[in-house]
Amino acid sequence: MMKRGSAFTHTPALIAEVLEALAVQPGGRYIDCTLGGGGHAAAILERSSPGGQVLGIDADPSAIEVSSERFRDSPDSIHIVNDNFINLQSICLKYDFSPVHGILFDLGLSSLQLNEDGRGFSFQHDAPLDMRLSPTQKTTAADIVNNAPEARLTSIIRIYGEESLSARIARAIVSARPIDTTGQLAGVIEKAVGRRGRIHPATKTFQALRIAVNNELDNLESALKQAVGLLGYEGRLAVISYHSLEDRIVKRFMHKEASGCICPPGTPVCVCGHTPSLRLINRKVIVPTDAEIRQNPRSRSARLRAAERITAQGDCYTETEDHPFLTIAGSQGWRRSALLQKIKGAFLAA
Repeated sequence: MMKRGSAFTHTPALIAEVLEALAVQPGGRYIDCTLGGGGHAAAILERSSPGGQVLGIDADPSAIEVSSERFRDSPDSIHIVNDNFINLQSICLKYDFSPVHGILFDLGLSSLQLNEDGRGFSFQHDAPLDMRLSPTQKTTAADIVNNAPEARLTSIIRIYGEESLSARIARAIVSARPIDTTGQLAGVIEKAVGRRGRIHPATKTFQALRIAVNNELDNLESALKQAVGLLGYEGRLAVISYHSLEDRIVKRFMHKEASGCICPPGTPVCVCGHTPSLRLINRKVIVPTDAEIRQNPRSRSARLRAAERITAQGDCYTETEDHPFLTIAGSQGWRRSALLQKIKGAFLAA
């Protein structure tokens, strides 16, 4: 946990671009699935005022502590939940927070996580090999480093770290066991493969271990699917990723959900029955400007993709005259047939 009274500053990436991608509007409801220090959430609340609401989710109790302090004077505008976004749908059901106008995922580690000495996310501090986003998780990086078979360790480093020297690194780790701290692990890796340029040779291995400990990629795929179902009509989904594995998952998901037929190439007749649920907002990935990178160097690898919720023909009403109850449902963001049926039922029962 964060030490009381300690200062914490974190500059979130692509704030202006996120607000534009989400098309934040006054009175809108938004979900920040990776609340962190609350930088994006604060910008969303400011833009959505008056009447805007944010549901902020984070698996890290330290982030919850920081953001709770930040928003202590805004209890009616933001609800903060200590949970993992793998549970996004159940969280929204619990707090009756759907449909929403926009959902944001910022998948990078915050400065809080990188700078805290005892978390083990960075080899800049010699700390226990933990790397868990939440202390309730059972598996730590030390468990993997010291107990995984060499073949499994090689696979983790190769796939999650995209490390070409994974076999050599895994062999060195197994030979050096037990390894208890980040400094020890970084030293073992550097000795095994040597220095190559400005990037420390342990960087990719640390990424791989963090992904494995927190099941990050599988959780992301699941949460993206849940997010689409929580968006109102024309609601926006925005995702900031920081490495190619995350970005590839996001890109493939959005392109698939924005496509009609997804049958394998060469299939003579469509048999998948797939209908698009999203419309891509940006065909090209959005990256930070040079000015932002100079001001916030940690934003340099940020990649933003966004899409808008659409519905199949007949699933919603697009004009007020198509259905008299649409005027009760309010703005464009809530043209959902299920909502209209509830309103109609209430009127008929009255």
